[in-house]
Amino acid sequence: MTVTIRTAVPDDAAALAAVAAATFPLACPPHTTDEAKAAFIASVLSEERFAEYLTDDSRRLLIAEDADGFAVGYTMVNLGEPADGDVSGSIRIRPTAELSKCYVLPGHHGEGVAGRLLTESLRVGTDAGAEGMWLGVNEENARAQRFYGKHGFERVGTKHFLVGDRYEDDWVMERALTVR
Repeated sequence: MTVTIRTAVPDDAAALAAVAAATFPLACPPHTTDEAKAAFIASVLSEERFAEYLTDDSRRLLIAEDADGFAVGYTMVNLGEPADGDVSGSIRIRPTAELSKCYVLPGHHGEGVAGRLLTESLRVGTDAGAEGMWLGVNEENARAQRFYGKHGFERVGTKHFLVGDRYEDDWVMERALTVR
C-alpha cells in the first residue's frame, strides 16, 4: 500500500479527529470506561481541538494518507520543555520535544506506517533544534512499549495521565535525536 506522510494543515482537522476517535480507545487499558474515552475524545481530540493544534506554533502534526487521500494515521510533536513535573524530572536530554500522539488505524497496522510517521516525527524534532524526544505510554500498553523500544526509546520514569475521572500511570520513555 502506498502511504504518503506530510505536514498536516488546518483543512486536515476533521480527518485527524476521525483517526483520533478511532484509535485513542485502542491505546486505553481495559478498565477505561466507554464514557471516559468518549469524554477524552470530545475534550482533547475533537475537530475543534485539532484546529487549535494546527495553528499552535509549538506543535507539529504529521498526517499519513493512503493512495486515495484518506487519513490512516498521524503524529503530534510538542516542542519545548514539558509542563509536567514528573516528566521534567525524568527526562535527561535537553532541549527536548514530546511525541504527544502516534496513531495508525488498525487496518494499517503492520504496514510500516507507524515507523515512517515516527521517523518523520524524529526529523521534525531535530529540525526544531531538539536533542531528545520523550513520550508517555500507558504502563499496560506492551505493544506500544515494544514499538517505541524498537525505535530507540527507553523508559526513564513515570507520570500520571487523566482519562475521565481516573489517573492512569504512563511510562515516560526518551531517546536522543542526535549523537552526543
